[in-house]
Amino acid sequence: MGHYPEHLILGVTALAVTLGIISFTVNRLVKRKLRLSVLLLAVFIGIDVLLFAAPGRFSAATEGQLSAFERLALAAALINALVISLINPLRVDRVPDRFPIILQDAIVIGLVLLTSTFISHELITTSAVSAVVIGFALQDTLGNAFAGLAIQSEKPFHVGQWVRVGDHEGRVAEVTWRATKLRTKSGNFVVVPNNIVSKEPIINYSEPAAPTRLEVEVGASYLVAPNQVKAAILEAVRHCSRVLEAPAPDVVLLSFDDSAINYKARFWTEDYERDEAARDQVRTAIYYSFQRHGIDIPWPIQVQYERQLPAADPDARLVHEEQLLRGVDLFASLTPPLVREVATSAPMVVYGAGETIVRQGEPGQSMFIVADGTVSVMLQAGQQVAQIEAGGYFGEMSLLTGDPRSATVVAAGDVTVIEISADLFRRIGTLHPRAIEQIAIAAMTRRADLERVKTTTAGAVAVETNTLLTRMKKFLRL
Repeated sequence: MGHYPEHLILGVTALAVTLGIISFTVNRLVKRKLRLSVLLLAVFIGIDVLLFAAPGRFSAATEGQLSAFERLALAAALINALVISLINPLRVDRVPDRFPIILQDAIVIGLVLLTSTFISHELITTSAVSAVVIGFALQDTLGNAFAGLAIQSEKPFHVGQWVRVGDHEGRVAEVTWRATKLRTKSGNFVVVPNNIVSKEPIINYSEPAAPTRLEVEVGASYLVAPNQVKAAILEAVRHCSRVLEAPAPDVVLLSFDDSAINYKARFWTEDYERDEAARDQVRTAIYYSFQRHGIDIPWPIQVQYERQLPAADPDARLVHEEQLLRGVDLFASLTPPLVREVATSAPMVVYGAGETIVRQGEPGQSMFIVADGTVSVMLQAGQQVAQIEAGGYFGEMSLLTGDPRSATVVAAGDVTVIEISADLFRRIGTLHPRAIEQIAIAAMTRRADLERVKTTTAGAVAVETNTLLTRMKKFLRL
């Protein structure tokens, strides 16, 4: 290649076009990569000006080497600019999934090496010996580079996915020529060399689907039938907001151990990053569910544990329940013996903070009176519409008519509730039909007040009450 003004014009034109692309694009990767082309074009222009302005100043051998280097700089600048500009979107700040940064670099380097064989045999011959020496010195670095290229080609994971590589677990933050960077759940970076990544087994928690299955083990007493324990665990798991409804959770009997029958609850969660919080929620819900169903989690048989438990006072509990029932307008018309019968037959149960007591749309055949704590009433959209404190109640329409639950009720903290079932009301209705009619009137009046029906009249209430009473008798089989 001679040194003529048109070569200088070529270099300046290429430089201007490259700078124009840099100013036009919003892609930060393109801007960063094209700076190399700008530098190489500046070198090309500088050498061309030097050789053109001072002919004969250098020896023929030196001038030949400078000319070969000048041509190689121009070729590398153009190849880099073309590859980066054609592969990456110029008006969107992202990297194409099929062409990650490491693969783009490999394409540019490969094309430059291929082009250099046609530009200067002298440079290739001179660098062959150096390449052998450098190859031995940098074999680990080159191994990491080739392993990184293989990782990008096979794509066992993508940036943003949760993976386990050997003993290391985290979200993939970046894959470079040398290493893969993982951000752990504690917020730290783990930098794993690519040649290690290529040798270790890789578990991708984000593929083939985002939901991840988690497991929680719990032991239960031999005195309770396995099917009862499984039902209690499933009830607890379904009350957890971090557990997906589909795929459905399940429970398997794991083993018969020395002091307990061990069970494994298997469930799915959307965000693997919050797996510890999901397990914590499930374990907490299982504890409260076991308490409600009278299921013991046995102590280890190697430990002798003795303590004096305070004696339960059933009379005090009964008196407390009767006081709560008398404060509920639905039961205000009941005689003291009927109130005592309800209090004797209705159990007190405990729900932990965040547990779903009833879910909107699900069938129900019971109502609840809040004995202690507070519950939140939620609609399907997640909107909280009310809070019910001690002395309040909910679920009466499901109890009286079997209607699906009209809202979701969640325990705002640890909550104790009295659950009154439809079976109990059937017994009361059979013996005291007048009492059921009074409860129907109270329920209809409360419903009318809550909905603020503007057209309510005494006749309208009577008609609605008769309709409700008919539905009640049909549901309760009276």
